[in-house]
Amino acid sequence: MSSILDMTAKEAAMVYEEKIAWAGLPVSLLTLIGYVAVLLTRASSTPMPDTPYVDAMLGSIGVGVIVMIVISIIAGITARREGHVRDVRDKQIGARAEFTARGVLVIGALAALILAMLEADTFWIAQAIFLGFALSALLEGITKVALYRRGMAEW
Repeated sequence: MSSILDMTAKEAAMVYEEKIAWAGLPVSLLTLIGYVAVLLTRASSTPMPDTPYVDAMLGSIGVGVIVMIVISIIAGITARREGHVRDVRDKQIGARAEFTARGVLVIGALAALILAMLEADTFWIAQAIFLGFALSALLEGITKVALYRRGMAEW
């Protein structure tokens, strides 16, 4: 097994990709919680399918994207100063995390497809897609952090 693959986070400084993964976890979680809180507050006075959700959904997505862009820029500047270059380990961790999270995204898409086939309200279809993306992002971040912290065996 390669020494690069055996390296744990204790043996190396936190790299750019790990910083982004750590930052992405609370951002993903808070935007999801914020969206659900707004949605439930609005649903207290109207039936759930009639609840206005588009602005809250777009707002939570927009806030999440903007916050992650700012964090990525700051982490990128720090990584450049530290001289870190993305290596094989970073690429393999990214690929493993994306592969792991893809299942959740597919489940969300299949749920939306089934809802569309059943001619469910567009509200529920949108929620299934949004939840699939949000949970996929969380799982990808958790997987990256775990792989950086514990190390990764070869495929």
